[in-house]
Amino acid sequence: DDVDLFDPLFFGISPREARVIDPQQRLVLELAWEALEDAGIAPGSLAGSDAGVFVGASWSDYSALAHQAAPHLEIGPHVATGMHDSIIANRVSYALGLQGPSMAVDTACSSSLVAVHLACQSLWSGESDLALAGGVTLNLFGPHYLAMNEIGALSPDGRCKAFDARADGMVRGEGAALVVVTPLRVALERGLPVYCLIRGSAVNNDGLSNGLTAPNPSAQEALLRSAYQRADLSPWLV
Repeated sequence: DDVDLFDPLFFGISPREARVIDPQQRLVLELAWEALEDAGIAPGSLAGSDAGVFVGASWSDYSALAHQAAPHLEIGPHVATGMHDSIIANRVSYALGLQGPSMAVDTACSSSLVAVHLACQSLWSGESDLALAGGVTLNLFGPHYLAMNEIGALSPDGRCKAFDARADGMVRGEGAALVVVTPLRVALERGLPVYCLIRGSAVNNDGLSNGLTAPNPSAQEALLRSAYQRADLSPWLV
């Protein structure tokens, strides 16, 4: 609710610019601040660091709305950055002065998980020692629902039945979430709260299946095997 409400001055943004900033950018800015506070990290203390920002975002509903209203939209200097998906992550890096990797990730339904995977890769490689990772999606543009329905992607009864023989489509949700990710050693050294430990992750693609949007069970099995192997875990012990 109230995704149009935002305190731009808190983040050094003028009200004029805020009016053309995608609410997804606004939400992620707020959540980045809250995530760092939850971790016991003063957001201002990260300026100049190699902290990274990885945000999954696969729909541009606000931009679509703006194009629909194009004859009535004042094209000013802030429209390009306000509508561009990459700025969802970049604006966090700008506001906090972070100089590590900063990117919006679009892999459709898996965007948030792939963002977390990339954040972990950045930490494991030593590219960053802290990252903000997660995703955002807001359903603001009705025709996108119609498009998904036309390809048979939506569940007709509005209920998800994942991994069930009765599965007959997805249900579009909306929201946003960000977590602070660091190597365990860094978290322990800094006395940061630890909610979970990511032992390993993997990414692949279904490749050729019986349709562009259809799953490929063998490819997904290979992905799980790869993730467990990298985590040095047996799936039977989890």
